[in-house]
Amino acid sequence: MRLLAKRWQRATEARPLLGTVALIAAIGLFWGGNWPAVRFILMDLPPFTLRAIGFSGGAVMLLAWARWRRLPLAVSAAEWPWLAVTGIFTILGFNLATAFAQLNMPTSQAAIIAFTMPCWALLLARWILGQRITGRQWLGLACGQAGLLVLLGPAALEAGRQGLIGPMLALGAALSWALGTVLIKRRGEWQAHPAVITGWQFALCALPMILMMVWREPPPHPATWQGTTWLALGYHLVFSIGLAQMLWFMNVNRLSVAQATISTLIIPTVGVSSAILLLGEPLSITVFIALLLTLAAVAIVMLFKRTAP
Repeated sequence: MRLLAKRWQRATEARPLLGTVALIAAIGLFWGGNWPAVRFILMDLPPFTLRAIGFSGGAVMLLAWARWRRLPLAVSAAEWPWLAVTGIFTILGFNLATAFAQLNMPTSQAAIIAFTMPCWALLLARWILGQRITGRQWLGLACGQAGLLVLLGPAALEAGRQGLIGPMLALGAALSWALGTVLIKRRGEWQAHPAVITGWQFALCALPMILMMVWREPPPHPATWQGTTWLALGYHLVFSIGLAQMLWFMNVNRLSVAQATISTLIIPTVGVSSAILLLGEPLSITVFIALLLTLAAVAIVMLFKRTAP
């Protein structure tokens, strides 16, 4: 395993684009598949319980892995405030809002609205970081947002007041994730390893979720959980919580805000496609059109960037 890891590291160092594409593909697959997984879990577990288990499990897995790799678990005093604030927005705010959103609207539509995040991240990056938005980035963003609108379809026009709760929660999740991502970039170079940073973020976010779980929703006994719940929870803990969140932190530090956020537009396409297969949602040609638009957005931003002087 270590030999393969070393070979992969050498390959990505020789070909940086290979490493970037691999990161984007892994994040898209892991987080895209997590949307139907969370919907399966919510059939047996309430939202605070789900997030308490997920955040606690993520903290234990990542910090234990870092300890096994003999990485220092200590975080400098200068990084703790940034660690806490970015964790609140990228982990707590996003995940809690999306869980409640899925209880108030179809999973596919929640994923689509949540991934308007790149638009808000680009605008926030211009305000907070002073980054200029290039014409190519606007074009990539337009293609990606067009793909999301194709996926959403006429459903956006059919929601009445009662149907706005879910979309507003999903939009809040997008804003929370966007702000947290820009603040990660605002911090600059982080000293601690991404697994350590993400592990401590999960630990901090788990505390309020555990309190809310005990106060508001005693969890059902595990013996009553369905088999799909156990499988989905395993996927959620290992791939979404344990791997994808750490890879996302690496991705943000590796790329610009525009590149990192627009690359996430692959995720809703994977999420909607997996929802069709696993949750029985109707298959539509719009999924394939959206996929082409989404991949075009990523290609425009990632494959044709100019070499920095």
